[in-house]
Formats: sequence, structure tokens, C-alpha cells
Amino acid sequence: MVVTFVTMVATFFAQVLNRNFFQAPGFSWFEELATYCQIYMVLIGTEIGLRDGTQVSVTAVVDRFQGKKKKIIQMVSKLIVIVFSGVLAFSTIRLLRVQLLSGQTSSAMHIPMFIPYFALTLSFSIITLVQSAMLFAMLKDFVSGDGGGRMTCAADGRADS
Repeated sequence: MVVTFVTMVATFFAQVLNRNFFQAPGFSWFEELATYCQIYMVLIGTEIGLRDGTQVSVTAVVDRFQGKKKKIIQMVSKLIVIVFSGVLAFSTIRLLRVQLLSGQTSSAMHIPMFIPYFALTLSFSIITLVQSAMLFAMLKDFVSGDGGGRMTCAADGRADS
């Protein structure tokens, strides 16, 4: 994520310098590269937000419950995220296959379009794996009845005792 952010800022800066001072032809790809970096950054940031609980969420239902009922609802919520992201990950694999077979390239940089589309497959695959690991940890804590351990609340990122 840091690499995509630094690349995006550098290419936007170079584009502004070129447009206002140098006006050198042939640098129309700056904007396209910055856009693709921004796409990767947002999609990878989505996984980070889900992992640490900073993603926007509605907790009205979860907050009505306490104890085991609350943890069950959190696990069901996590399972829904896993299924959704897993379906999207597999769907984007088909999209990548179509892009590979079509040979379509981007307009300015002339790179294969499967590279920008790979951001979807990468991010939803990572979301599926990380959220599955988190669900496994939640299930393990739930089954073991770990009263002294801490489990991250899936809804709001707080640690429950």
C-alpha cells in the first residue's frame, strides 16, 4: 500500500510539473499510472480496514446483544464477508482470464489490462484469507470458552474481554 501511495503521489507531482513548467510531450501515461495505483491502494486498504476494524459498519444489531449471542452474530457477519469476498475473488479470476485472452491494453501505458484488473483478484483473495483466519480464531476462542483471552470485535475493532 505504501508503494502504491508513493508512486501515485510522485506521478501526480510529475504530471503537474510537466503540465505547468516543462510541457514535454509523451507523458500522458502519468495520470493512468496514478489512477491504477489509486485503485490498488483503495482495494488493499479495504482489507486493512476490515482486519483492524476501522471499516465503516453499522453496529445497531450487534450492539443489542451481549456475551455469546454477540459473538455468534459477529461470527455470522464475518462469514458473510468471507463468502462475499470469496465469490468476488473467483469471479474476478474469470475476468482476468478474459483479459488475458483478449489482449486488451491500456490506452496510455499500453500495459495488458489484466494488470489493473488483478487488483480486484488480489484484494478479494487477501480479504477472504485474512477474514477466514480471523473467523477461525474467533471460533477457537468461542469453543474454548476463553474467558481471560481477548478477541477482536469484528463489528467495531474493539477487543472484548
